Amino acid sequence: MVPTLRHGDALVVRRGGRIRPGDLVIARFPAGPDLLVVKRAVRPVGDGWWIEGDNPLVTDDSRAYGPAEVLGRVLFRYRAARR
Repeated sequence: MVPTLRHGDALVVRRGGRIRPGDLVIARFPAGPDLLVVKRAVRPVGDGWWIEGDNPLVTDDSRAYGPAEVLGRVLFRYRAARR
């Protein structure tokens, strides 16, 4: 999700709730239910959402895996404190 998110960013996520196109979301694909992804919601498709990353050259999103189950919407991100 570069440039929107960078390594080390922390997210505050609200589970459930209303999702709108353009929202940053946490989701999983039926083909890989153990993997959580952070992507942008594009449009509702059937019982799921079509989601895509902000970098179109990387296709680990709905272009490769189909619709996803959205688990929550990202409210904001912050840089976690270094230790």
